[in-house]
Amino acid sequence: MQHKRTLAGIALAAAAIVTLAGCSATSSASTTKDDTDWKTATSAESAGGMDALVKAAKAEGQLNVIALPPSWANYGKIIDGFTKKYGIKINSANPNGSSADEVAAVKSQKGQSTAPDVLDLGNAVLQQNLDLLTDYKVANWSDIPSNLKDADGAWTRDYTGLMSIGYDSSKITDAPKDLDDLLGSEYKGKVAISGDPTQANQAASAVYLAALENGGSADDITKGVEYFGKLKQAGNFQNVLPTQATVASGETPVVIQWSYNNLAWGPAAGASGNKNWKTVVPEGQALASYYSQAINKDAPHPAAARLWQEYIASPDVQNLYLQAGAFPSTLAALEKSGKVDQDALDAAGGAPKDSVELTDEQATAAAKVLSAKWASTMGS
Repeated sequence: MQHKRTLAGIALAAAAIVTLAGCSATSSASTTKDDTDWKTATSAESAGGMDALVKAAKAEGQLNVIALPPSWANYGKIIDGFTKKYGIKINSANPNGSSADEVAAVKSQKGQSTAPDVLDLGNAVLQQNLDLLTDYKVANWSDIPSNLKDADGAWTRDYTGLMSIGYDSSKITDAPKDLDDLLGSEYKGKVAISGDPTQANQAASAVYLAALENGGSADDITKGVEYFGKLKQAGNFQNVLPTQATVASGETPVVIQWSYNNLAWGPAAGASGNKNWKTVVPEGQALASYYSQAINKDAPHPAAARLWQEYIASPDVQNLYLQAGAFPSTLAALEKSGKVDQDALDAAGGAPKDSVELTDEQATAAAKVLSAKWASTMGS
């Protein structure tokens, strides 16, 4: 599909973004017999059922999550809803962290009560760290397509967006149609991506999209690295980590990131957002990338970790992702059962039908290209 896909006019059903302060766990992890049982449970059914899981999770009383910004894919509402439903405190660490930061925390805090219980990972980092995960299958396992989950339950894809350009229409007079437009003089010192592509999936995906737009492919993203080299040579690349605050203040006028994040930082955020922020999915081939949910095999709160997986796979929470403009992995099942939030799906433009997503092998190969070429190309 070659026409411009713009999401600028989307009215999100979940317009209010709930902001939660991150905090660290300080209590000791429980070491009851129930914990030991849940550390090895591969499903709720195999360990006494959902009632037993809820009871054990409530006894633990806490859940450690990491790298989940409140404005990212509706995680503010999702986190708040879990605590309200189960009375379990969520300790949210390093909300603006990368997938690599998540893995580093698992490794450095192993055996500590502050270690992440659950992970939300980009695919390249996921594939490099499968040994940190444990198998678990949620009750509605069959709702997740087979190509979006590990056969044994080590991980499940959860939601995806489309790589997009967010821009401040009060500072950019002509809406960009594609990444090549960002090489123009109007964009001097204005274009940011969300972190280091060698560490963060969202930033890496900006490079993937640049490859697709510049004669490269999912099999070879070298052209994407070269594009960002040109962007820096033009003086247009801004080496600043964009946040909702930098977008609201005008510090980062153009951001290449997932559509659901650009949408969340604009008018949908109300007073916290930028009323002039607009979102465009570039012309040509769209790029998608599911994030994966997984449980730390050494989770200090193993029952709560498993209850979290059940919660986020449920129709209610899958629709919360959709309300933020992210497409949930169970979307087909939601549509078939009539449980989909149709207004949210319509607002998001319907399920993406012409997008590319890197395979596990392609993501691994892309990570090697970024490791070898990014720093030297960008002079860092």
